[in-house]
Amino acid sequence: MKYEILERQVSFREAAEYVRKHMPERYEVPPGYRMCDIHIIGVPPILIGVEGTTLVFPFTKPCHGTFLLRLESAEETEHLRKAGKRV
Repeated sequence: MKYEILERQVSFREAAEYVRKHMPERYEVPPGYRMCDIHIIGVPPILIGVEGTTLVFPFTKPCHGTFLLRLESAEETEHLRKAGKRV
């Protein structure tokens, strides 16, 4: 999985604010949502931003904190559009 780290050590509120300000398409998913063979954990609802086939989402790595990641994946974008709640 090739990704870009946009922000390090962010809160879920900061991650959601970034997604609301910078991403034209947004989806809410519950904690445990599976994406790219990983489970997204955090404070519900988790906000994921979409622009084309680019995803921006918070990723929590235990003992390391929460990161805001950008990932290019047409397959995951399509899955999110079907499974997530658009907001």
